[in-house]
Amino acid sequence: MYERMKTQIEEAQEGIISSQMKAVAAAEGIEAEDLCRSIAAGEAVIMTRGRCSIGIGRGLRTKVNVNLGTSTSRVHPEEEVEKARIAELHGADTITDLSTGGDITAIRRTIFAATALPITTVPIYQAAAGIGIGNLTAEDVLATLKHQAEEGVSSFVLHAVSREMIDAAWDGERIMGVVSKGGSMTAAYMLTHDAENPFVEHFDEVLAILREHDIVLSLGNTMRSGCIHDEMDEAQKGEMRQNARLAAYAHERGVQTIVEGLGGHVRADRIPVYLRRYREHSPAPLFVAGPLPIDTAVGYDHIAGCVGASIASGAGADYLCYLTPAEHLSLPTPDQVRAGLIAFKIAAHIGDSIKYGMDDEDLALARSRSRLDWDGQVAHAIDPETARALAPEPGPCTMCGDFCAVALMKRLREQR
Repeated sequence: MYERMKTQIEEAQEGIISSQMKAVAAAEGIEAEDLCRSIAAGEAVIMTRGRCSIGIGRGLRTKVNVNLGTSTSRVHPEEEVEKARIAELHGADTITDLSTGGDITAIRRTIFAATALPITTVPIYQAAAGIGIGNLTAEDVLATLKHQAEEGVSSFVLHAVSREMIDAAWDGERIMGVVSKGGSMTAAYMLTHDAENPFVEHFDEVLAILREHDIVLSLGNTMRSGCIHDEMDEAQKGEMRQNARLAAYAHERGVQTIVEGLGGHVRADRIPVYLRRYREHSPAPLFVAGPLPIDTAVGYDHIAGCVGASIASGAGADYLCYLTPAEHLSLPTPDQVRAGLIAFKIAAHIGDSIKYGMDDEDLALARSRSRLDWDGQVAHAIDPETARALAPEPGPCTMCGDFCAVALMKRLREQR
């Protein structure tokens, strides 16, 4: 008789330290027993694909996700594969494939082949793109979920939007309305067919699929704000409470769960306030897309997003979804993917310095810089490739030339 493998939660609750827990603990420099307790309590998850295991949550460094994928307007699978390679090469922790154009299954398989990183999907994307919202059924949605699970997807984003939330968003004073693509697809299915949310209506069946493959559930934020003038309203508060309840229910059934919240556009001073609200509702790891603290950084949203993400990470967010310079404008190019990823790795590092204190890499770089050691500075940089391209060979720095403050004072000190 087939015996189902235990999930990370089930093993953790029995005090079993899995090989994945050992690998994550070693990578993070923490005790495996502490990680085990955090997973058992729902405060951390492990996203796994093959031999790659990424820990997200309490006491762990802030992780960065890279979105990629085709659209109905642009289908160049080879470009998405190149983005996946760039993401892994430059230090992304996870990748999310958001493809809605072309042969989505084939595209996902080529991305799988190009990277060892854990892959997240939003199953409603493929269901809606392949069948059409007007013809879609709950059975189609669940079949897509099961198909992707069997392929080896590491995490699913599911939107638990309700009719009450939709009504609250429409009846309120939002400028931007609903800006979540996956959330709007799910809502459109519900409204078109006068149906319940298929993910909520069949939540136990969904959880059974996830539990069988130990896939991480990410509860999406349909009701996030689309501009900084849209404050947290009843729709967003309702989703926050709903996601907290579903996360607790999923955890009780052995399914690792992340809550998406605080994403979108949030004025800078509100970011820590809103984050505390999410933390009051759920101990689950918090995933943040952006947030953008201004709306006018068009073409530079990766920079504005870096600022918002730094504040969010420092206030306790566990997992960041990057933005690129093309946000709101177009699919990003491979170079823009790299720029967005580096910006959000900087944000994660700043956030971790706030949460956990000074970092050894910063200390090592500072000591290299004090010795005018160009190779040492490059080695400890977040983006060594760019640092190397800018560094003089063998020096001095062309900004200061003969008047380098460090070199000048070093010579004077040695003459004393």
